[in-house]
Amino acid sequence: MDYAATLQWLYAQLPMYQRVGAAALNPNLDRITALVAHLDNPQAKFKSIHVAGTNGKGSSSHMLAAVLQEAGYSVGLYTSPHLKDFRERIRINGTPIAEEFIVSFVHNNNAFFEAEAFSFFEMTVALAFDYFASQQVDVAVIEVGLGGRFDATNVISPEACLITNISLDHQQFLGTTRAEIAREKAGIIKPKTPVVVVEHDAETFPVFEAIAQQKNAPLHIASQQNYKTDLLGDYQKQNINGLVSLVKELPQFSISKAAIKSGLQNVVSNTGLRGRWEIIGEQPKIIADVAHNPAGLKAVFAQLKHEHFKVLHIVFGVVADKNLDAILALLPKKAYYYLCAADVPRAMQVTDLAAKFKKENFSFSTYANVKNALAEAKATAANDDLIFVGGSLFVVAEILP
Repeated sequence: MDYAATLQWLYAQLPMYQRVGAAALNPNLDRITALVAHLDNPQAKFKSIHVAGTNGKGSSSHMLAAVLQEAGYSVGLYTSPHLKDFRERIRINGTPIAEEFIVSFVHNNNAFFEAEAFSFFEMTVALAFDYFASQQVDVAVIEVGLGGRFDATNVISPEACLITNISLDHQQFLGTTRAEIAREKAGIIKPKTPVVVVEHDAETFPVFEAIAQQKNAPLHIASQQNYKTDLLGDYQKQNINGLVSLVKELPQFSISKAAIKSGLQNVVSNTGLRGRWEIIGEQPKIIADVAHNPAGLKAVFAQLKHEHFKVLHIVFGVVADKNLDAILALLPKKAYYYLCAADVPRAMQVTDLAAKFKKENFSFSTYANVKNALAEAKATAANDDLIFVGGSLFVVAEILP
C-alpha cells in the first residue's frame, strides 16, 4: 500500500462511537497492552509526560513540548485528533512523522493488526510510541484521547501527569457528573508519580485527592504564573499556570526560566499548533477556534466580548453527540449565524441544527457545507465586522488555510 491507501485502511478501523455508543469503548487496557508487547514495548524506551483533561489538554501539551524544545531536548508530541493532516498527531520537535514510516509500520504489522482487529486509535498510539522509540527522543508529551483510565495512551509510565480543567463532555462514555468524569481523567495517575491539577474545584478535587493518596502520588494544585504565550485567548492563562507548575515538578529535566519564557512565546512555530483563537483573515477579521463543548465555548464567547466590531457573523456547526441545548444557552443572540455541517459522519445535520436555532429565535441561514457558509459570511460582512468560525474542531479544520 502507498501512503494514501495506508491512511484509508487505518481510517476504516475507526470505531463508530456515534452509532454504538459506549459499547464501542474497550473497558480495560488488555488490547493496547498486547499491541505494544508485540512491538517490544516501545513506550518503555523513552521518558514521557501524560496530559489529560476536558479542555486545554491540547494547548497544554503543545506548550510543554515547546518549552522542552527550548530547553534543548528532542521532544516527541502525540496529540489527537488532527486538523488538516494525519501526521500532525505525531511530531518530533515540531516535525510531523514521515509518510514512509507510517506505511512501513502498517505493512510490517498488518497481519497482526487484522488478526486482532485493533482500532484506529490503538494503532495510532502504538505507531507514535514505536516512532518515538526508533528516533530515540529524550521525552515525549502524550495527550490522552478520551478520558484517561481506559485510554490507549495509559500504558506509559510517565515522569509526571498534568490534568487540565474538568467539565461535562462525552458524558455517554465518561459519566454524567463532573466528579465521575474526573475519576476517569484521574485514571492516568501513577504510583509515586507527581500530578498537577490546574484548578482546586469543590466537586472534582476530592476525587483527585483520594486517588493520589491511594497511589502515594504527590498531588499539586497549579499556582498563578506571570508568563505570556503566543497563543491568543485569555483562557490560555489557566493552561500556562498548569504547564509552569508541572515544569517545577520535573527536576530530572534542566529547564530554565528563559526556556519557559521562550517556549511559551514560540508554541506555534515550535509545534505547529493551530485552531486556538487563530486569526485567519482581516477586514473583516476572521477568528477560528476549535472549542466544542459548553465550557470551552463559554470561554471563547467571553473572549469575543473583548473584540471590537460592528456586526458579529458566526459560521457554526456541531457534532451530533453534543448537548446542543447547553451550547445554545451560551451563544450570543446579537449575531447572524451561518449554519453548516462538517464532512464527517458525526456532524449534526443542518436541518436538525436549524430547527433548534429557529425555536430559540436566532437569526440564521443554512448552507450545504462549511466552505459555502464561510464564503457567504465573507461576502456579507463589512470590513469592520467580525466573523467567528467554530462549534466543532471539524468545522474549523475545513476552513484553515
